[in-house]
Amino acid sequence: MPLFDRITLDPAMMGGKPCVRGQRVTVGMVLGLLAAKRSPQEILKAYPYLEAEDIDQCLAYAAWRMEERDLPLAAS
Repeated sequence: MPLFDRITLDPAMMGGKPCVRGQRVTVGMVLGLLAAKRSPQEILKAYPYLEAEDIDQCLAYAAWRMEERDLPLAAS
């Protein structure tokens, strides 16, 4: 697994969804804003506690997750 030091997973926060630095901001929310054509500058202005590196790492995390494969366990 690549190093994602800004992405946190906590079952007690946001239903265990990947979040940015332990905050109540999910990777999915950031990606949704980007998909809605919000620029990184607009996102940072709307969420001043985020940093540009957070957005970059959300994109890298999503790309990594898309390449990961779940394989079923072999029947015994």
